[in-house]
Amino acid sequence: MKRGWRLRRPRGPLEAASAAVVALAVSVMAVRTVTVSVGTLVDAWPALLPLASLGGVAAVWRATRAVVKRRRNGARLADLRITLAEFDAMDDRRFEYVLADLLVRDGWTARRVGGSGDQAADVIGDHTVLGRIVVQAKHTRVGGKVGSAVMYGVKGTAGPAHRADHAVVVTNGFLTRDAMTWGNRHTVHWVDRERLQRWAESGAALHELLKLPTRSRRSWFKRAA
Repeated sequence: MKRGWRLRRPRGPLEAASAAVVALAVSVMAVRTVTVSVGTLVDAWPALLPLASLGGVAAVWRATRAVVKRRRNGARLADLRITLAEFDAMDDRRFEYVLADLLVRDGWTARRVGGSGDQAADVIGDHTVLGRIVVQAKHTRVGGKVGSAVMYGVKGTAGPAHRADHAVVVTNGFLTRDAMTWGNRHTVHWVDRERLQRWAESGAALHELLKLPTRSRRSWFKRAA
C-alpha cells in the first residue's frame, strides 16, 4: 500500500534556516494578498454600496407605495362620496357634473360637455395611461330603465366623433337585459345603479370597476392621429 506524504522535521541548521525562509516568504505573500483584496474592496465600495443596498431600498419602496396607496384611496373617498339617494334627487345637469367630478377623483382630466348636439357624450375624460373615455349619462326616476338605443348611440359616436378609447353609459336606474347584453358584446361599458353605488359611494375607481384596458393594449376604438 502506498504511504501518504508526511512532513519531516528539518535536519540540521541549514534545513532549518531554509524552512524558516520559505515560511517567511509564504507569510509575506499572504499578507500582500490580503492587503490587495482589502484595497480592491475599498476602491470598489462606492460602486458596491448601491448594489448592496438595492434590496433594502426596494423593500422600503414597496412598503411606502402600499401605505401611500391606502392613504390616497382613503383621501379620495373622503373628498367625494355620493349616495344613491343624492343621485336620485339631482337633475340631469347636476348628474353630469357629478360624474365628471368622480372621474377627476379617479385620476382623469374630465369635463362636462353635455347639451344640445353633444353626440352621445355628456362627459369626456382623459387619462395618461388609459386614454380617453366618453360617458353618456342617463338620469332616471327611481326604478327607471335604460334601453339598447342608448348603447347604439354611444357606439356610433364615441370613436369617430370623440376619438375615445372607452365608452360608458351611466345611470342611477337600471339597464334592460338587452342593453347590457348588447353592450357586453360590443364593448360599450355600462354602470347601473348597483355599480354606481360601488363607484360613487364605496369609493371604487371606475377603471378598476369596469376593468378598462390601458391604451398600450389594443383599444376598442382607433384614435385618430
